[in-house]
Amino acid sequence: MSVKIYVEGGGDSKSLKTACRKGFRRFLEKTGLEGRMPGIVACGGRQSTYERFATALAAGDGSPMLLVDAEDPVTAAANSADPWGHLRERDGWTRPIGAQDEQCHLMVQVMESWFLADNETLASFYGQRFRSNNLPRNPQIEAVPKADVLDGLSRATRETQKGAYSKGSHSFDILAMLDPATVEAAAPYAKRFLDTLRGGGGA
Repeated sequence: MSVKIYVEGGGDSKSLKTACRKGFRRFLEKTGLEGRMPGIVACGGRQSTYERFATALAAGDGSPMLLVDAEDPVTAAANSADPWGHLRERDGWTRPIGAQDEQCHLMVQVMESWFLADNETLASFYGQRFRSNNLPRNPQIEAVPKADVLDGLSRATRETQKGAYSKGSHSFDILAMLDPATVEAAAPYAKRFLDTLRGGGGA
């Protein structure tokens, strides 16, 4: 059964949703999924993402997966993850009937947390006057608060030719360039997500 990932991202803009799909596809293509790539459904806001996932699950539309930002710290380690519990406590979302643990995945705390793992890609994307020393220094990137991630990216990039980091115009281009191996080595929840797609567990 084909896998479809219902992913938070792309806002209300058709062009950004297209960029979101392309960014995730290029990122995932580098993880050894050639020939069995999942479908990417860019859903915009997180509530819409949850609702579209739940609708697809109820309709038996392929094998859906949910991928959203955690937004806040996640207390459980990835090897004992309870992502549905996190979303219930934070967002008040009820786990849909029939939904399995391995169908729910979190970008911890936000997608941009993954960027902190791959300094080389950020430097390559922004070029001269990129100030990596303004990024959060905590190597446990999933423990860095969302506000600190976004503030650090803004401060590190504001003097570059591309200008300060923009969640719209820059985010999915950077995602497409990231090295998944580097990301999953630094982010246990990212590894859980990729392991699930590769059939290597992580549920």
